[in-house]
Amino acid sequence: MSRLITHVRLLLRIAVPVTVSTALIAVALVNMFVVRDHQEKAAIDDGVFWTSDGGSAVQAFEVSQGSPADLAGVRKGDTLWAIDNIPVESAADVARALEGLRAGGAVTYAVSRGAVEDLISVRLALAPGPPYGLYYSLAVVGIFALLVGASVRLRRPNDAATLHFFWLTVAFFGVFAFTHTGEYTGTDWFFYWSNAVAMVLLPPLFLHFALVFPERPQAWMRSDLGRRTVPLLYLPALLLAAGRITAVRWLPGDEMVRRLAQIENIELAYLSACLLGGLTLMIQALGRLRSITARRQMRWIVWGSGIGAVPFVTTYAIPFLLGWKVPYGEYSSLLLGCIPLAFASAIVRYRLMDVEVIIKRALVVSFVGLVLVAIYQGTLAMVGLLRPHPQNDNNFWALFATLVVMLVAPRLWNVIQGGLDRLYYRDRYDYRRALVTFARELNSDLDLERLSTRLVERVRETLVVDRMALLLTDPETGGAFVAVATGGTDNKPMEISRDSALGQRLLAGQTVSMDDPQPLRRLIGDEGEEWRLAGWHAFVPCVTKQATIGVLAVGRRARFEPLSSEDMALLGAVASQAATALENARLYRQLSLKADEIERLRQFGDSVVESLSDGLFVIDLDDRVLRWNRRLEQMFQFDRTRAIGRRISALFPASFVELLMTARRETPEGATLQRAPLTSGPAGLARPLLVNAGIAPFQTTDGSKAGWIIVIEDITDRASLEEQLRVSEKMAAIGLLAAGVAHEVNTPLTGISSFTQMLLDKADPADPKTQLLEKIEQQTFRAAKIVNSLLNLARPSEGEAAPLDLNAVISDVLSLLEHQFRGSRIQVRRDLALSAPIRGFEYQLQQVFLNLFLNARDAMPKGGWLSVSTSTSGHTVTVEVADTGSGIPSEHISRIYDPFFTTKPDGRGTGLGLSVTYGIVQEHAGTLTCESVVGQGTRFVLTLPVAPAGAKEAVAH
Repeated sequence: MSRLITHVRLLLRIAVPVTVSTALIAVALVNMFVVRDHQEKAAIDDGVFWTSDGGSAVQAFEVSQGSPADLAGVRKGDTLWAIDNIPVESAADVARALEGLRAGGAVTYAVSRGAVEDLISVRLALAPGPPYGLYYSLAVVGIFALLVGASVRLRRPNDAATLHFFWLTVAFFGVFAFTHTGEYTGTDWFFYWSNAVAMVLLPPLFLHFALVFPERPQAWMRSDLGRRTVPLLYLPALLLAAGRITAVRWLPGDEMVRRLAQIENIELAYLSACLLGGLTLMIQALGRLRSITARRQMRWIVWGSGIGAVPFVTTYAIPFLLGWKVPYGEYSSLLLGCIPLAFASAIVRYRLMDVEVIIKRALVVSFVGLVLVAIYQGTLAMVGLLRPHPQNDNNFWALFATLVVMLVAPRLWNVIQGGLDRLYYRDRYDYRRALVTFARELNSDLDLERLSTRLVERVRETLVVDRMALLLTDPETGGAFVAVATGGTDNKPMEISRDSALGQRLLAGQTVSMDDPQPLRRLIGDEGEEWRLAGWHAFVPCVTKQATIGVLAVGRRARFEPLSSEDMALLGAVASQAATALENARLYRQLSLKADEIERLRQFGDSVVESLSDGLFVIDLDDRVLRWNRRLEQMFQFDRTRAIGRRISALFPASFVELLMTARRETPEGATLQRAPLTSGPAGLARPLLVNAGIAPFQTTDGSKAGWIIVIEDITDRASLEEQLRVSEKMAAIGLLAAGVAHEVNTPLTGISSFTQMLLDKADPADPKTQLLEKIEQQTFRAAKIVNSLLNLARPSEGEAAPLDLNAVISDVLSLLEHQFRGSRIQVRRDLALSAPIRGFEYQLQQVFLNLFLNARDAMPKGGWLSVSTSTSGHTVTVEVADTGSGIPSEHISRIYDPFFTTKPDGRGTGLGLSVTYGIVQEHAGTLTCESVVGQGTRFVLTLPVAPAGAKEAVAH
């Protein structure tokens, strides 16, 4: 049952405003039709207000100055008896007598003044009549006010303030929309009393509403005394209504007119007093309110009531009561329509934060309009001064003045709006302009972190908000909006999920404000209340390319006041500019990260290439070097800056380049060169190398060929080691063979030598056989020498090595062979170090150098130079033995250490010299290498370890 009663009450709350509004608007339309009909009938008037006291006398109660009757001599108090010989018994007879007449026609009045009767001829003219154009405008304002009141009531049927406001708009409607024509028919009396009732109820209703809305804590109206005093507000209205009823019902004509005029003046004064009194009360309440919403509501009401009441009272009510006439002063009553509009906005909380913005815009429009009208009139006036008779081209000069106004209007608008902005914002005006400029310049900063911090600081400084945050998301990954820069917060993590209701609205590019809880609850549910309680006022999306990449979240301004729509528009403009800048910064950051990653990969690749133990270079399709690694610099003593950009033909010998070209032509997919000869180093310091080279095509990411990658592996040392190992293995095998052969040969050889010596001891020197025995003995000695060489090759030396100076050993051998060198026209060039201390077997080293020197002698049958040099470097002693002989063919270089291998003519050598030499060097832990060029000579390089410190001292001693 209670639910039914509740539903019925709610239905009545909705039905009453709808029914009342519909009925009143219909009646107002009827009133407007009646006024229009009367206006068409009463287009002719004599300018006299005729009255009758119920008898047959019709008197002139008031004569308008300058009217046809006034010009004809009719005066106040005159009695009208007849019009064109037709008797007149009432004021209605006058109206009927004038119907159908044309403007400018003549009629004759029979008028008496006191005891004198006189006939006066009156020429009729168009009557000024009441200002019905103003009535139609007021009726429209009244209907609009009634619709506003009804819509507010329907929007909030459970709010008691809306019911009070609805009846207030009904009173405004009655004052504006109802009027009588003066015919005083039944319909005319209805409209008369409707307007009268509305006129007496409007002042107390406005004053009452100003006292109770918005609700104020500790307000006088909420006390018991206040509630008892409220009915007294309506007492003057009841007295005025009673006075009007009395005057109309019981007073005679002249007295009634005078009393009604007095009552109407009192009603106008009462309305003015209540309007100004209510405005004063609201201004006082504005300073006492603590609620932000209530302050904003009251600010709306104060501004709206001030704009509606003050002009009306100052330009119409007061001058009318004082008997003054202000031109067009009655039109100020149109501004009274601002009062219900302001109350409606306050009640429904529509744009509560924009009252200053709207007022500022209204002032701009008003000032611009006034100035443009002044410019237009001034232009025409100036034309009139310059051309006294411009009647022939009035249209032209009017068009000219219009063009001047159109040209001046945009600049004038900007100047006036800028001046009002500077006046309103004061110190913050420059900040706001700077913020707009800053937003345009955001794209110049591509550092995302710095840009975010600057944006938050500048917006917070300009709008004077208590907190500010910039949240960003990555549209590609679809993550949440995460705060990247904050101001005025406790730096707690702030995040808006894309799946939340707030996130969905932001992704749709919609700004979300937390000011109005009820619409907000419909938009994003309880989530909005949580954000509002957390102190966040609005969320503005940063949209670019139809995607929301960020959100500007702001708190409230000083004294916890929310932002106005102008502030929100400024913030939206900044967000639009910031969206592009943030997107650019984000893309630049991604590009920087990718560039850093590419740079790291490049550095990694460079490190790999530079760390290679092999040389690597890259050439393009024109055989120009694109890449040259560090190993090649070391290998060829050629800096990469000089190598890059040059052709390989300018860097490598022609023979090596030809090998590369041939391999590349034969195998385009890649090829390998094995043990290719190559000369490294600049001219004069070049040394021969033995290399392996790998060739592979250099391809781009799309698979096209861009050049060639060539890897050069220096196998010179490895080949030398391999050769030494091969020789060592061969020498070991030969040593075993030599030991066996020497042992088996030495026994019969000893017997032959012994028997030969025994026979020689007994032989006659003159005997021819003695010579044969001597030859046998010589051959046995030679065979024994060969056997001893084989034994030396096969077994290590016995005893201990001793410290010695290698220079002394070399000098001894050279002294021994000095006579032979002189005979062979061989000159010796010595370049011996001060000391070359080693530890070894002197007689074996003598044999080494003896073999090397003799080989050099045999290689220079026509003479030449023998160069011998020693040097000490670190832990090694190096000996170089070079000749200018015939040289050794390259195909024989690898076999010169083989036993019994010789390039000498038959009988000139045994082929064991270098084999024995190599074995002795190996026994001394040294190395022996050979370099030879046919026709230029041969160079042997012998390296031996330096003697220990104690051995050096012994050598020196």
